[in-house]
Amino acid sequence: MSEPEILAPVETAMQLGLKSCHHCGTVWEGAADGEPCARCATKLHSRKPDTFNRTWAYLIAAAILYLPANMLPVMITKSLFGTQQDTILSGVIYFWVSGAYGLAALIFIASFLVPLFKLTALTLLTYLSQHGSDWRQLERAKLYRILEAIGRWSMLDVFVVALLAGLVRIHGFAEITAGFGIAAFGAVVVLTMLASLSFDPRSTWDVRNVSAPEAGTDDDMKSSGETA
Repeated sequence: MSEPEILAPVETAMQLGLKSCHHCGTVWEGAADGEPCARCATKLHSRKPDTFNRTWAYLIAAAILYLPANMLPVMITKSLFGTQQDTILSGVIYFWVSGAYGLAALIFIASFLVPLFKLTALTLLTYLSQHGSDWRQLERAKLYRILEAIGRWSMLDVFVVALLAGLVRIHGFAEITAGFGIAAFGAVVVLTMLASLSFDPRSTWDVRNVSAPEAGTDDDMKSSGETA
C-alpha cells in the first residue's frame, strides 16, 4: 500500500508579507503595520489592534446587562383597567397562550436565544483564539460567519415595542411606553455587535501551541546512531 501523501503547510498572508485593507479590500505587499493604504488612506494592520482586550470588554459589559434586559419590564401598558408591565419572557408566554405560536417562537428566538448564543459563541471564539488553539479552526471560522448573518435580527424586540407604542397611541385605547428593560436589551445588542466587530476572525488561524516532537523517539535514536 502506498503511503498517504503529506500536504505541505499553507503559508499565510502574514508569512508572505501581505496585508489587506479593512476598508477597500486592496492587498499590499511589504506594507508595515500602521502604514496608510495607498488607495483609501486607511491604516493597514495584519490583525486588528488590541482585538482581544476590546472584545472581552464588550462581552463582559453585555453579559452584565443581559440579566436586567430579561428581568426588567420592556413594555409598560397603561389603560382603564390598570397598569401592566411585561418582560421579554412574559410577552412570549402571552403570545403562546393566545395561540400566536409563530410570533411567540420568533420573539423567543430573536430576543432571548440569539443574544445568548452570540455571547456564548463570541466568548468561545475569543478564548480559543487568544490562546492560539488549533481546535476545529474551520468550524470556528464558519461559526463567526453565522454570527455575522444572524446579528441583524437582534433588534426585533426594540422594533416591536416602538411599533406597538406608536399604533396604540394613535388609536387612543391605551398608552404603551418602553421600560428600562428595553434600554438594557438594546445595550446588549449594541455591545455584542461591537464585540463581533472588534474580534478579528483571522486570529482563528494564529496557532501558537504547536507541540514539539517528543525527545527519545525511535526516529531520533536512529538518526543519532547514524550520526555517531
